[in-house]
Amino acid sequence: MNKILELREKRAKAWEAAKAFLDTKRGTDGLISVEDTVTYDKMEADVVALGKEIDRLERQEALDRELNLPLNTPLTGKPVVPGAETKTGRASDEYKKAFWNALRSKTPNYEILNALQIGSDTEGGYLVPDEFEKTLIESLTEENIFRQLAHVIQTANGDRKIPVVASKGTASWIEEEGAIPESDDVFGQTNIGAYKLGTMIKVSEELLNDGVFDLQGYISKEFGRRIGNKEEDAFFNGDGTGKPTGIFNSTNGAQVGVTSAATTAITADEIMDLFYSLRSPYRKNALFITNDSTIKAIRKLKDGQGQYLWQPSLQAGTTDTILGKRIFTSSYVPEISSGAKTVAFGDFSYYWIADRQGRTFKRLNELFAATGQVGFLATQRLDGKLILPEAIKVLSMKV
Repeated sequence: MNKILELREKRAKAWEAAKAFLDTKRGTDGLISVEDTVTYDKMEADVVALGKEIDRLERQEALDRELNLPLNTPLTGKPVVPGAETKTGRASDEYKKAFWNALRSKTPNYEILNALQIGSDTEGGYLVPDEFEKTLIESLTEENIFRQLAHVIQTANGDRKIPVVASKGTASWIEEEGAIPESDDVFGQTNIGAYKLGTMIKVSEELLNDGVFDLQGYISKEFGRRIGNKEEDAFFNGDGTGKPTGIFNSTNGAQVGVTSAATTAITADEIMDLFYSLRSPYRKNALFITNDSTIKAIRKLKDGQGQYLWQPSLQAGTTDTILGKRIFTSSYVPEISSGAKTVAFGDFSYYWIADRQGRTFKRLNELFAATGQVGFLATQRLDGKLILPEAIKVLSMKV
């Protein structure tokens, strides 16, 4: 039997055992003793540990597939005809080679200026080659769950103005020969701009000059991790000042669907109320996002038919569910505390991320010369905003 499938089945059985234990140990007041709580917490920890092991094995399996790909591909196409169309600008092999040579070389590299063919940057920054820009996007996707769920667009310059229907017209019953009343849609407009996000990496000169060191892979992953984490934090909690507007922001963020009755606890009815506070058209593609610590509390909740709200996934590549809807976790979602917005439910494709194309890199030769290091500075410009606040509802804890 496949190891991952075996662990998934083992996880499901462990969860059923934990639920059965919880049901048998609950008193008439719905609570369990301190000793039984310790036992249940251990059983739940086993379920969580199995889930993490499944995730590790799936990532390892994906990496094995990537590393086992053939190094060479058979020649199945026709020979290249001299004079055929080739890639130009940042997509050309010449530019990509010159770009990485410029990052490794301490002396000015004029070759990259010729390869660029679209102007030079007197500040020493260069647009990222097309292929590397794709690699950076992939790294962001791995580190940033929000980019998997939101709607991502590319902008060239200036603000992107997005028309939004603020209110819709209605039909009316009309008497015979009566006049048809006017009822127009009212349109609004949402602007998406571009905020600057940057980070810097220092690399020793010895490591930089080592031909074995994978500079391209290291910078791709490290910049992706740093920028991805900062982005995700802003997409959840940003206040729109110098950064994107997050879904938990009180202004232009998601609407509050439910406010809990307690400051430190969530009930099954409140999760149900959050589910139905979202209009049915948005529920079709809706999903839950919350913190890992909040999941721990939700695992103990049942619906009116005695079924647990949280259900583990048995199929590879699928997520766990709450009320049949996918659930994702992020460390940037606030934990359960007084006044915090702890659970979001809705269609996250209505959150738009605008990438201003053209990430730039700068090599800083002299700034860290005294310590024998070279700095690499990466910047990008982007914005994010929830286009329709009614498309996502949040559960807010009582103050």
